[in-house]
Amino acid sequence: MSRVRNALVIGGGVAGPVTAMALHKAGIEATVYEAYPSTADGVGGSLALAPNGQAALEVVGALDAVRATGLPIPKQVMSFGGREVELPRLSGLPPLLLVQRADLYRALYDVAVETGVRFEHGRRLTAIDGTTVRFADGTTATADVVIGADGVHSTVRGLIDPAAPGPRYTGMLGLESIVDHPVPTGTGTMYFSFGKRAYYLFWRRPDGTTHFGANLPQERPMTLREARTVRATDWLARLAAAYGDDEPGGPLVRHIDPAKLTVTGALHIMPPVPRWHRGHVVLVGDAVHAPSNTSGQGASLAIESAVELARCLRDLPDAASAFAAYERMRRPRVEGIAARAAKVNHMKAPGPVMKAVMPVMMRLLLKTAMRPEKAFGHEQRYRVDWSAPVGGAVSATP
Repeated sequence: MSRVRNALVIGGGVAGPVTAMALHKAGIEATVYEAYPSTADGVGGSLALAPNGQAALEVVGALDAVRATGLPIPKQVMSFGGREVELPRLSGLPPLLLVQRADLYRALYDVAVETGVRFEHGRRLTAIDGTTVRFADGTTATADVVIGADGVHSTVRGLIDPAAPGPRYTGMLGLESIVDHPVPTGTGTMYFSFGKRAYYLFWRRPDGTTHFGANLPQERPMTLREARTVRATDWLARLAAAYGDDEPGGPLVRHIDPAKLTVTGALHIMPPVPRWHRGHVVLVGDAVHAPSNTSGQGASLAIESAVELARCLRDLPDAASAFAAYERMRRPRVEGIAARAAKVNHMKAPGPVMKAVMPVMMRLLLKTAMRPEKAFGHEQRYRVDWSAPVGGAVSATP
């Protein structure tokens, strides 16, 4: 039985509220401290929740609320060089669930509050002294453990290890829009298109409009603030240059209303982080493992890790043993998925060499995708067994 009674969770995005809910379920009091002055309504683009992430949400009682805001995607199609291939699904699993990031934040926040989790907004972390955290407004808070769920640009990560690597830029920026232009497909089908110059994806929404997302090659990374100072018409000109010759990419771009274009910012991945924890402080979610969006697993892995960390703190006698077990449990899985996704990233923003070998690489990618059980079964069939005690031999199913 753990002697950890309470926790401070830094970050109110995805991993933070789920961690707090899982800790509450484990009998550990948790308070979430968020730097933003209010909830994240209207912030961010869209993301996908894989079956394993949905299963982890069910553990903390948040799946129904999140599912109510999302769009199931039972069919996925890959398009390249005029060829379209429907990707087979894993049997017995629910479809991919698309959600707007802001809707996910709100659903998680509402469920967490209902379960008794407390949120403190406008608290930007500046320092950690043992188990006491200090905020920019001069306030402090203390608990048995401190959990850094503060995203890819984590402050907590640098406080654990000043030499820790930072996020790596993928060479792409994310842009999205709801387009008042139909595509010849039914609702619930997502298209992944490796266009002539860059990668994009789209799906039809229930109201007949189309959701368009671009991974636009960009040599220099830009902060979200920088990217949003660029005029929407300038971004549309860039999109037209990248996708204008594609079908249906070109027509979709030409129908984007500048007022409805959303810049979601530079796309980053986290390289392997040497230190996941120090003393009574530990990292969770994107702060310690942020795979490329190519993986389709970023949010799902963050949710899994949040629940698994709570299990370890519930069952092991102290923070040191709980954090060590948590890292042993999670590191091989998250780093393996990140490595798999990184290979695909080169095809989304190809250089001259990659462009030359793209046809061969695409054939290999399609061959892999057509064997989903071997390619993704171990990722999507993973289930957190909340009822199983965590001991010396750490495992999860399958």
